[in-house]
Order: sequence, then structure tokens, then C-alpha cells
Amino acid sequence: MCLILFAWQVHREYPLIVAANRDEFFARPTQAAHFWPDAPQLLAGRDLNAGGTWMGVTRQGRFAAITNYRDMRREHASTHSRGQRVADFLRSTESPKEWLRQDADVGARYNGYNLLLGDSRELWWSSNIDTTPRQLTPGVYGLSNHLLDSPWPKVGAGKTAMARALERLPEIQPLFDPLFDLLHDTQTYPDASLPDTGIGLEWERLLSSAFIATPIYGTRSSTVLLMQRDLGLLFDEQIWLPAAQRGDQRGLRTRFCCKTLHP
Repeated sequence: MCLILFAWQVHREYPLIVAANRDEFFARPTQAAHFWPDAPQLLAGRDLNAGGTWMGVTRQGRFAAITNYRDMRREHASTHSRGQRVADFLRSTESPKEWLRQDADVGARYNGYNLLLGDSRELWWSSNIDTTPRQLTPGVYGLSNHLLDSPWPKVGAGKTAMARALERLPEIQPLFDPLFDLLHDTQTYPDASLPDTGIGLEWERLLSSAFIATPIYGTRSSTVLLMQRDLGLLFDEQIWLPAAQRGDQRGLRTRFCCKTLHP
């Protein structure tokens, strides 16, 4: 997943609001979001290569998402999929703080990543590049393929768009439209404002937009999640096909209450 925009404890009705794009090669086999048969409490898409996920929630209100830290100069061969970090937390029962404490040495087994994890009470950011976990205070945040709130153009633009979208919730209907709109931003940025992550200038240009559309690589799914004050969750996912062709919405405009085990 290459862009996560989120608001924590900012909106009066929705303590957590997440709008996220997952970017990946279209050849990589993937399942859309569903309740996993081997973990029925877990709602997430699934990477069929390695079995992990990029973003998910549970019926108990646990949330996690991950992005790769993009620096090809420090990538190394690894047999561990970073998406397993999300699945491991969502399957666990420890508090976010305790899970991070027990898991402190595990990050070295993976290439660079950023991990968001939390529940209805707390939200944390952790990275194996900057190894000090941070409990997040109320605010609007952006996370792409560098560290939290790194000043990449699409992160700054996305945070501004997220703040504006919050002003329109919940009055505007359909509820998720302003959040999906900001995820579909195809604006690219001047070369001088782009990072150098070791992939070459042509790819830096292509990847500079929030929504990426090429025939072989691009935004595979856009996901919006809203956690309500009563611990209800609203979750929706839009699938994207090569060259920005719209796929299924997957019927996941799903609401369920974290206090029960019933979707």
C-alpha cells in the first residue's frame, strides 16, 4: 500500500477515518477484502503470494495497515513478507503498545516498512527504519513510502484534501464519496519536488500521484474505513484494473459492531 491518509480523534462522530490506496503490480495475485475463513474475525484483502495483507480490521475494532519504505539502495533479499506484520497484529489480542514491545526485534527480518496499528483507544506508528514507535495524538496524518508525514507532494496534498473532506462528513451522501474522490487524484508533480528513492526519475514521476495508472503497475484498490463513536465500523473498497479501469466495488459497504461477533 502506497498512500494512507487518516484522521485520528479529529471528527466528532468518527474517531478514526482512513482513506488508502494500495499500489502493486497487477500480475501479483490478490483477493479483495473479505472475512478470512482461517481468521473469521478479520476483514482484509489478501496477498495470495505470501498470505498477508496491506490493511485490515477485526470485529473487535483492531486496525492495522502497512506501507513499504521505498529505498532500492537498502533493499535486501528477504523471505519475509511485510504484509504478515498486519495479519500478525490483527490475529493477536495484546494492546498495540504491548504488541510492539514484545515484537521489538522482529522488524529486522524485513525490508523497510511503516506500520500503523491500533484499536478504539489508541493508535501507533512504527517503522523498522526509525525504530522508535510513536503513539499518535489527535490529528490528520499522511503516510506513503517514506516515514510518517514525510513532505512528499502527494502526502501534503492528500492531508489537505482529507481535512477538507472531514468538514463534509457526515452531511454529504453517499458518505464515502469525498474520501474516494481524494484517493483518485492523478496529479503528478515537478521533478524538483520528487524524492530520490533509487528507482529513476521516470518512475519517480509515475509514482508521484496519489492514484497511479499504468498497464502493469498501479493502484489496485482504494479503501475507506470509518470507525464510529459507538464502535461501529464502516468499510468500503473499490477494486481497480490495469490502466485505471474500474473493477468491482465488491459489495463491501459493510457495517458491523465491534462489540459483537456479527457483521
